[in-house]
Amino acid sequence: MIKNYNIILASNSPRRRELLAGLDIDFEVRVLQGIDESYPKELPTRDIAAYISRKKADAYRNTITDQELVITADTIVVLGDEVLGKPKDEVDACRMLRELSGHTHHVITGVTLTTRNRQQSFSVQSDVTFKELSDDEIEYYVKKYQPLDKAGAYGIQEWIGYIGVTGLSGSYFNVMGLPVQRIYEALRTF
Repeated sequence: MIKNYNIILASNSPRRRELLAGLDIDFEVRVLQGIDESYPKELPTRDIAAYISRKKADAYRNTITDQELVITADTIVVLGDEVLGKPKDEVDACRMLRELSGHTHHVITGVTLTTRNRQQSFSVQSDVTFKELSDDEIEYYVKKYQPLDKAGAYGIQEWIGYIGVTGLSGSYFNVMGLPVQRIYEALRTF
């Protein structure tokens, strides 16, 4: 099936490029600017990431040929009822990490596969537990790694993940931003 389409990854994320490349599929990266990533406030948190990934996919639908398949994704971090997106600045990043410290949170990635004639969306959830992080650890990480482009203000594959994550239930790669195992299965059956 994969050979029937030219695969397009619609993401600027170097992590998503690295993860998709790990599936040994040829793909190109194509990014449209200015896609609205808002969602209805009454939308259940479990549906937000898939909703946004579909909005991203819909922006591409009229730009692709019959031989192209676009993969869009969106990742959110959920602590209790609060959705933690990308931090606005270093102060916001420190706030988010203080909230995550000592707790278990959910990382939900929504993925949409889109051709001109078909669309399939799904979400994958992983649960991540952090130890109690000290202010020094949080400030060091934020200053050195600048996690302003990451939902929840952290990358599990970076220093904070090495020293802070005490538990993980679900896909590690999902926490990095792309549930590649699930994408592989979806591409096989698409």
